[in-house]
Amino acid sequence: MVSGPEPPGLAHPLPGAIGLSHLSAYDWEAADGVCGGSPHLHLVCTEAYVVTGGRGAVQTLSRDGFRDIPLQAGSVAWFTPGTVHRMVQGGDLRVTVLMQNSGLPEAGDAVFTFPPEVLADPGAYAAAAGLPPGTGPETEAAARRRRDLAVEGYLGLREALAAGDAGPYREFQRAAARLVRDKVPTWRALWRAGALAAAERTGAQLDALADGDPAHLAEATVHQAAPARLGGFGMCGRRDEYALPGTTPPFPAP
Repeated sequence: MVSGPEPPGLAHPLPGAIGLSHLSAYDWEAADGVCGGSPHLHLVCTEAYVVTGGRGAVQTLSRDGFRDIPLQAGSVAWFTPGTVHRMVQGGDLRVTVLMQNSGLPEAGDAVFTFPPEVLADPGAYAAAAGLPPGTGPETEAAARRRRDLAVEGYLGLREALAAGDAGPYREFQRAAARLVRDKVPTWRALWRAGALAAAERTGAQLDALADGDPAHLAEATVHQAAPARLGGFGMCGRRDEYALPGTTPPFPAP
């Protein structure tokens, strides 16, 4: 999906090796009467929402407790690893998502807020988190069931935090860490090849400039990309995804 010549052995991710997608938030009503996506957290990636249209909110659980942050066109909100977040639809909410460490979310850096008994069983978790391939009615129904299960667990976490009890929220974080532990070697390799390599490349360029050597400027080029998959069922909404350097298509169901 990227045009232009690639220098041998060198990938050109987006600036800072971030990931990019576009979301249209789900308008499915949940058990608490709120329309929106599946609450979850990321283990090592900071995520940012740049709102391009409509209105809504992002609900978060963190050391700050429960927050309901309004979103409208022009808003930007971002949250660090460990923050449980839930995108809420208020009316045609559309968001461009910028994700740290491109490739890691595609490799599984996210855990849904399923009830504790599901989180405790890796097989049950995988079955609940997975979706059938495609974008048809069967996949939509599975995505909605997944969302409802995540909301079930999320509401318990939120209620406990509101009562001043951070224990369930902290235990959810520990359960999430246990679920992804075996993935860490893969994540580390992706990080080294992506975000770390991009930072090191900048360091090498600074060293060269300090020595009066602008040779890397001779490699200047332009890249472009179009969505590699349109309207997939993401965690928070219908998702347009890009196959960019540093990602690992095919994209997984979450």
